[in-house]
Amino acid sequence: MGCETGEKTGTLCIFMHRQKLWNVVAFIKYQFDGIISSAGAYIKCRESVIYDCPMTLEQRKHVLHVLQKYGIFHMAECRECVYEDDGMKTFMHRNAEQEDESELLHWRRQLEKNLHIYSMETYQGQPIYKVAVMSTQMKVLIRAYEDLKEDFDFHIRQRDRRGLIYGEVIGKSFDKGKAVERVCRHLNVPLCDTIAIGDSLNDLEMIRTAGFSICMRNGSEKLKDIVDDICPSVNEDGIKYAFLKHLLILDGEKTEVSFV
Repeated sequence: MGCETGEKTGTLCIFMHRQKLWNVVAFIKYQFDGIISSAGAYIKCRESVIYDCPMTLEQRKHVLHVLQKYGIFHMAECRECVYEDDGMKTFMHRNAEQEDESELLHWRRQLEKNLHIYSMETYQGQPIYKVAVMSTQMKVLIRAYEDLKEDFDFHIRQRDRRGLIYGEVIGKSFDKGKAVERVCRHLNVPLCDTIAIGDSLNDLEMIRTAGFSICMRNGSEKLKDIVDDICPSVNEDGIKYAFLKHLLILDGEKTEVSFV
C-alpha cells in the first residue's frame, strides 16, 4: 500500500509477520509504517526498532535440547535466517502433496526456494527469536511444554487433515497482542482505534487486543467465531476489500493494495 493513500485517510499500516525480517522483503514495496515479526519479538516502527527480544543463551540451549529429546521437528528463527533439523526437512518432502495449500506445503516451498533456511548442523549460536514446531503426537508436545512452561508459551494450532500438529515456542514476554500494545504506546494511538486482520489461531492475542477484528474467510473457524467481521480470502484480495469497506483506504486510481 502506498503511503500517499494511507496519509489521505489518516491510516497507519503495520505489517505483522510470524517470521523474521529476512522473509518480508517481498512486502517492502507496500511501504508499511512498521513491521512486527517473530510473533512480536521484533518491532520496527518507521525507522526505529522499538522492541528486540531474542532468547537468552540459556533459554535457546534449553529449548533446542528439549525438542531434540522428544523428537519434535523444529525450525529455529534467527534475525537473518532459519535453522531446521534434518528430520523435519525429510518429513516434509516425504509427506507434502502437490496443489495442497497446507502449512506443510508452505514450509516445503520455502525449503525448495532456499529462503535463508539452513540445516541445524550449521547453526553457530546466533540469537533465536522463536521456534516453530511440528509433530504427529500431541503427547510429546505436552511433555515438551511441561519442561519449558516456566519461560515459554506453546502456541499450538489445529491439526491438519493428515493429523500433523503445528505450533510455536514463544517467550512469555511477548506475543502479537503485546506487540499491538507496544506499537500503540510508541505512536500514541489508542487501542480502540486499531484494526487487526488475521487468519489463524496464532493471531488470537492480536485479535483480542485490537479495537476491531477481522478474520479472512479461509481462516480458522475458531477465530471467525470471535471476530467483529469476516472478509474474503487472500486469493480474493480480502485485505483490500476490508480496507475499503472500513474506509482505511480510498477507492481511486492510485489505490494499490493486493497481497496475493
